[in-house]
Amino acid sequence: MSLTQLLIVLRARWISFVLVLTCAGALAVVANALLPKRYSATASVVLDVKSPDPIAGVVLPGANASGYMATQADVFRSERVALRAIRSMGLDKDPNLQQVWREATLGAGDYNAWLAELLLAGLDVRPGRESNVLAVSYTAKSPKQAATVANAFVAAYVGTTLDLRVEPAKQYSSFFDDRLKQARDALEVAQGKLSAYQQKKGLMATDERLDVENGRLTELTSQLVALQAIANESAGREGQMGGNPNQMSEVLNNGLVSSLKGDLARQEARLDEMSAKFGDQHPQVLEAKASIAQLRQKIDSETRRISGSVTANNSVNQQRLGQLRASVEEQRSKMMLLKGMRDEAAVLVRDVENAQRAYDAVSARMNQTSMESQTTQTNVSVLKNASLPLEPSSPRTKINLAIAMVVGVLLALATVIVRETLDQRLRTEDDVINFLKQPLLGALPVHNRTRPNGRLRLGLSKVGMFGGGSVPRLAK
Repeated sequence: MSLTQLLIVLRARWISFVLVLTCAGALAVVANALLPKRYSATASVVLDVKSPDPIAGVVLPGANASGYMATQADVFRSERVALRAIRSMGLDKDPNLQQVWREATLGAGDYNAWLAELLLAGLDVRPGRESNVLAVSYTAKSPKQAATVANAFVAAYVGTTLDLRVEPAKQYSSFFDDRLKQARDALEVAQGKLSAYQQKKGLMATDERLDVENGRLTELTSQLVALQAIANESAGREGQMGGNPNQMSEVLNNGLVSSLKGDLARQEARLDEMSAKFGDQHPQVLEAKASIAQLRQKIDSETRRISGSVTANNSVNQQRLGQLRASVEEQRSKMMLLKGMRDEAAVLVRDVENAQRAYDAVSARMNQTSMESQTTQTNVSVLKNASLPLEPSSPRTKINLAIAMVVGVLLALATVIVRETLDQRLRTEDDVINFLKQPLLGALPVHNRTRPNGRLRLGLSKVGMFGGGSVPRLAK
């Protein structure tokens, strides 16, 4: 059916169209009048996910996740929030609601869980598409009830959010309290071991004793090197004394020996003169010989004394060298022992430092969890409290009427088309050709032929005019 034919059919059967459309509109009006009115109150909250945590000082990683807002919406719709809202409104002790619960469930199940499910059925939470705002709507039979329940849910959500943050902190606080006691005990044990070791060894971990002893070893080593040179020199002089003591520098440089040798030389010269003059047996010659023998004896005695002093000096040097070597070895042993004690003490000191760091870390974490367990702030803020709605949210009169009109038009069109299909009429020249399969001979004017009911109608029912058989009626 073309659009032109459809318009002609609608013009011919407009009464059916209007009746169906009127019935659809009437049904919509009756439905709007009979359906109970319900009111929706809306509140909104905003979640701060970008500001750092005031206690931890960092942005919580979970707050930036894509599903964070959806998670918060699920928390809002949770039974825990609903139960908190029920307690805040005192509905858990409402005898009327308890009676309704008994009649509905025959006393089976939990009253609070039933009431929470009943309230959640009217709650609608929608997270913002690209924002951190949650829109909360509650639908009830009265405006006051809708606003009261919506605001109660908002307050319950804020309180539950705080509880979800505080409760783990309280649990962790007791855990860290036990860990802190263990860390404190470990620190005390490490400090006790270090103190006992220091007292036992007479060692202070913070003194400069090792540097002092090391300096003393360096000094003794320097003295040993110097004394070795002196001892080698004295040993060389002593060895020289065994060959020709008179050629020793000590003997040659000795003033007394030099004086005695000078006297000896003069006496020998005088003896030679006297021997040549008086002979060997002359008393003066004999006296001169005795004097020379006495001088030689003195020179030998002084040489032996000087040689003895060299020997004694070398002996003292060798003795001092041995003592100094023993002192150096003793100081080295002392240094090795001291280093060993310091190494052992360093291990104990590191144990104390590690225990102190562990104690400080646990103490800091415990302080943080303690502060978190006592916090009264959340990242949720109320943007808008629910107010009393002025207009009902359902039934939606205008929308229902619009839908009824659209459906009524479709039903009216369907009714007209069905009636036309069941009771076909020849309304146009094309219908004569299409339905009768005969050539059109002509068209009679019908505007002057008026039926009593106001419609123009021309019936062609003579069989012979169209070659026999039944044909549709021609009408306009």
